[in-house]
Amino acid sequence: MPSTESPSFSRPPERGGLAPYASNPAVSRGRRFVEPAASTRSDFQRDRDRIVHSTAFRRLEYKTQVFVNHEGDLFRTRLTHSIEVAQIARSIARALALEEDLVEAISLAHDLGHTPFGHAGQDALNECMGGHGGFEHNLQSLRVVDELEQRYAGFDGLNLCFETREGILKHCSPANARRLGEIGERFLQHRQPSLEAQVANLADEIAYNNHDVDDGLRSGLITIGQLEAIDLFARHAEPVRVAFPGIAERRLVHETVRRMIDELVVDLLDETRRRLALAAPASVDEVRAAAPLVAFSEPMRERAQRLKAFLHAQLYRHERVAMVMDEARQAVKALFQAYAADEALLPDEHRERVQRLGMRAIADYIAGMTDRFALKELGRLRADGSRSLSEGLPPRSL
Repeated sequence: MPSTESPSFSRPPERGGLAPYASNPAVSRGRRFVEPAASTRSDFQRDRDRIVHSTAFRRLEYKTQVFVNHEGDLFRTRLTHSIEVAQIARSIARALALEEDLVEAISLAHDLGHTPFGHAGQDALNECMGGHGGFEHNLQSLRVVDELEQRYAGFDGLNLCFETREGILKHCSPANARRLGEIGERFLQHRQPSLEAQVANLADEIAYNNHDVDDGLRSGLITIGQLEAIDLFARHAEPVRVAFPGIAERRLVHETVRRMIDELVVDLLDETRRRLALAAPASVDEVRAAAPLVAFSEPMRERAQRLKAFLHAQLYRHERVAMVMDEARQAVKALFQAYAADEALLPDEHRERVQRLGMRAIADYIAGMTDRFALKELGRLRADGSRSLSEGLPPRSL
């Protein structure tokens, strides 16, 4: 049974020198377009700052994580999810003496290419783009930072460092990898990304599994009783009840979730340190040539997988979530079909891009929409002006 003491994430060292296997901004593989170095910031700090100031980052505030924005003010959005990922990832990076600014930049940028309405919007857009190269939000995130942001006079995109772009691109088909050139080479050579990228990837998993528990309980679509059959939740909920008899349900949820996060992070640190000791990488290049080094132990991986399977079955596929997401898919398809049939419905700048890029320009436009802008556009394009998604559930107060 885990300790009832307050979680601590393991005691991190004071911030100082980087480990030899960490990414070092002083020897970055560089940017696509050469720029003078910043006078007061490292290259990875500069990447993080560019991401935070980007239009795509601000749009995440009104993009669905699980629940559409109008279903309640307290549910996570893509923006709050990204911030939570960055917090967890940075804590892990500090404990491992990795480059914190890089891991934060990757975490904040990893969902920039997500469509409105979460995975339902992505699935619909991928279906619409079936004959035009498909659509995948991870590739779209790279496309946002490489091409779609329009902030600088000398180049399109944010002109981020190779290491940040590499971390954003978590997976890639061989066909897309060949098209992407240097940034796609590791997928063809079966090599790993930096440790910072590996940390950001698993911090994403820790964040969404745990905050989806919180949001699912708040919505009333799942219950504490159901979760107590899941070991990762039950092993922390029971000690909390013992330590705090009569604790209110909302406090129980928060206390349990924070302990779950702590156990996952501590396990990841222990397993990663074990793997680093065995592999003994002396450089980033040796990290890239090794097997994945950032990982959970096998027992913890199995516990996390059981929680993920529960959330898929009981929350993401719940009939009331499915009802809203089905309407979301239809909304995205309706937008795509309308623009494809009549380019004049698009703003001037996007009409010009359709002439050059075809249907990819329409996918870019829709992917960049927030939930509420997509609904506003739907109302503009429909003859009867209707635009609302199903109201779903009113949030339950906890």
